[in-house]
Amino acid sequence: MSTATKILAGPARRAPSRARQNALSWIGLHSVAIALAVAFIAPIVFIFLTSVMSDQQALTKNLWPTSWHWENFVEVFNKAPLIRYFLNSIMYAGLATIFMLASSIPVAYALARMKWRGRNLMFYLVIVAMMLPPQVMAVPMYVMWAKLGLTGTLWPLVIPNLFGDAFSIFLLRQFLITIPKSYSESARIDGASELGILTKVILPMAKPGIAAAALFSFLNAWNDYFGPLLYSGENPDNWTLSLGLASFRGAQQVQWNMTMTATVLVMMPVIILFFFAQKYFIEGIKFSGVKG
Repeated sequence: MSTATKILAGPARRAPSRARQNALSWIGLHSVAIALAVAFIAPIVFIFLTSVMSDQQALTKNLWPTSWHWENFVEVFNKAPLIRYFLNSIMYAGLATIFMLASSIPVAYALARMKWRGRNLMFYLVIVAMMLPPQVMAVPMYVMWAKLGLTGTLWPLVIPNLFGDAFSIFLLRQFLITIPKSYSESARIDGASELGILTKVILPMAKPGIAAAALFSFLNAWNDYFGPLLYSGENPDNWTLSLGLASFRGAQQVQWNMTMTATVLVMMPVIILFFFAQKYFIEGIKFSGVKG
């Protein structure tokens, strides 16, 4: 190319550096994830910032507190019996999770590891039961518990978990079929019973799946509003945190800082539990979804 041609074409455009290309590629790949993360985190940050505002500032359009009122986290306990609601939620979620595991693990083991006539039909029934909305059975179940004299308590929400939970059975079954059958066959050759295989061979290897099912059950019970409203709404002594928080919001209509403070306290145990169990939870979900 002659000198005159180079002058007419202008200066050659410099190729973008590799670091810049990597940065643009990273932003392109993660932009959707970043946008979703901001969308999820922003309401939590807003709730926390409002919880440490004064009564007057919470009614303004300011998003950042001009003064931090940490005493709100003490004062909120004087406005509602949150400790009693907390203990009721712990009792409901804890017992429901324990009962669910005790009843669902043997059923999931029988569906995943044992061969018997009608196994596939029972698995289809579990899937059908999983798809039924709880509102469908609300009226007949309420009538039954009323005849047993247990309305006004949380036992109508806890006792059914002794008979298994369809979603938990499905989740545990999906995880148990990923465990190689050679472990069970070796134990049978050594003379182990099915109960021994379940308790000594399968359960230690199924910790991630059990943790995922337990966490789902606990969160479902912890956040449940419809069940406590239906069965214990007439008795404030048996209200859970979700029901108490709804009542608290109605009583503190203009004190948004107090409402947000109570909301932070309700969310905190769930967030802490998830961070401690997230490793087993993610692993259990991953292995439960790879095979059907």
